[in-house]
Amino acid sequence: MEINVFETKEAMGKAAAQYAASALRQSLSERGEANLIVATGASQLKMLENLVKEPGLQWRNVHIFHLDEYLGMDDSHPASFCKYLRERFEQKLSEPPAAFYYINGMAPDPWEECRRVGEIIEKRPIDVACIGIGENGHLAFNDPPADFDVEDPLIVIELDEACRKQQLGEGWFNSLEEAPNTAITMSVNQIMKSKMIVVTCPDERKAEAVKNAVKGEITNMCPASKLQEHPNCTLFLDKPAASLL
Repeated sequence: MEINVFETKEAMGKAAAQYAASALRQSLSERGEANLIVATGASQLKMLENLVKEPGLQWRNVHIFHLDEYLGMDDSHPASFCKYLRERFEQKLSEPPAAFYYINGMAPDPWEECRRVGEIIEKRPIDVACIGIGENGHLAFNDPPADFDVEDPLIVIELDEACRKQQLGEGWFNSLEEAPNTAITMSVNQIMKSKMIVVTCPDERKAEAVKNAVKGEITNMCPASKLQEHPNCTLFLDKPAASLL
């Protein structure tokens, strides 16, 4: 696990985007296509803002996967991750991507939606996964104690209170009661199958989780600690997030 620390969120986001873009260019050069996972939340804002500006990326040959989504949330809701990615990422690309595989939080059968997207991603091994780490140490919406054994690419999970409080604290909801209790998320094992993982994680509120992920034992009580086992995982942190390392 490689760790890079930056003075500002802006520098962190730019460096993470450049790193991810370089790997995408290599895949595009070698195979003529690339497969990418993108995450949401406050931690990803600067990275995505810079990734859409990276030159020389043939987005028309990039297949993009959505990491997680709340259940029962329409994609017009301000907290919808589909809305976030559509407005902050997809619509700002220089050209339409080959495909953008959104998770439908309003699907009548959530497990069928998991199977639908899962069948697609199993045919498209991921080149680059751009993700964050939650305040509770979660990866995607795999809150502690995360299931390290499930092999399904996507699963339906219950969100813990710490996760929901983070979403409230970041301003996505007006009250804890508004924050959904369930979501569809990529499993830990699916994330770990990515050829490269780029972790962007700013803010002092993430410092404890970062410390546990990097220096703690590998445990499902800190799901991000699993990243220690990945052969090509790079962290991009600002100084507050790295303050306990």
